[in-house]
Amino acid sequence: MKKEKIYSLFYIVPIIAVTLFLFIFPLIYSVYISFTNLSLLHFLRYNYVGLENYVIIFKYGYFFELLSNTLIWTIGSLVTMMALGFVLALILNQTDLKGRSVFYAILILPWAFPGFISILIWQGLWVDPYGMMNKLILPMLHLPKINSLTSTTDAWIELIVTNDWLSFPYFMTVFYSALQSIPRELYDIADLDGANAFTKFFTITLPSLKRTLAFVFITSFVFTWNNFYPIYILTGGGPGTSTETFIVYAYQEAFSYNNFSLAAAWSIISTIFVIILGIIVIKYTRILDSFA
Repeated sequence: MKKEKIYSLFYIVPIIAVTLFLFIFPLIYSVYISFTNLSLLHFLRYNYVGLENYVIIFKYGYFFELLSNTLIWTIGSLVTMMALGFVLALILNQTDLKGRSVFYAILILPWAFPGFISILIWQGLWVDPYGMMNKLILPMLHLPKINSLTSTTDAWIELIVTNDWLSFPYFMTVFYSALQSIPRELYDIADLDGANAFTKFFTITLPSLKRTLAFVFITSFVFTWNNFYPIYILTGGGPGTSTETFIVYAYQEAFSYNNFSLAAAWSIISTIFVIILGIIVIKYTRILDSFA
């Protein structure tokens, strides 16, 4: 038995090695260099500077602006993506819907394209005044034009709408799969009892989706907080620094200004905030109680 247990441990050695190499080591190294003056100027001979980088962030950096921007980006994207995906999943789950497979295939098309290519296409669509969004689609809907170069509000609308397009197929697919797993008999019994659509939704559908909602919310919160490409490609953090998040600013510190230690400090602060906000969300929403 002891030999079997020892042999069984070898099966998890690869995943432990991968975790250590891809997650633990970069985190520890980032913490280490955040206490140094590592930069392009001091790339080979850098020194320990203690909390100097963190002092710079809170004293001279854009800490509160970046925190606000990151929260707007994360919450604004997450709420709209989950809502859109959930509504579409409910529509697809209707038993009398004809052409369900066709609609589903069309709706997951954004997921079929590489994200980077899709963002580049959306960048062209948003160009003012020649992009299709400003020249054709928004005027057709009697909506004002979007100009992310001059308006912070327009920049956020551009970013969140684009991110919704990129991400809603994932939420729709997860929610649709969860809805399909709910026993049809529960709805049949509710029909016999005379329950209306709202009653069935709040007494059968939502309680049955608690685990799915908890999983999707927590994982997507972390992913969206750290999502880098849409902001960097579409607005570059502009206008000014009005749409820069922790991750975008850290990237620019590292690869635009070659200040690797300060970039590491920003990334560590971002990680700490993700952990703190995650704990707060889990504690006060009791979102993990469904797994108990």
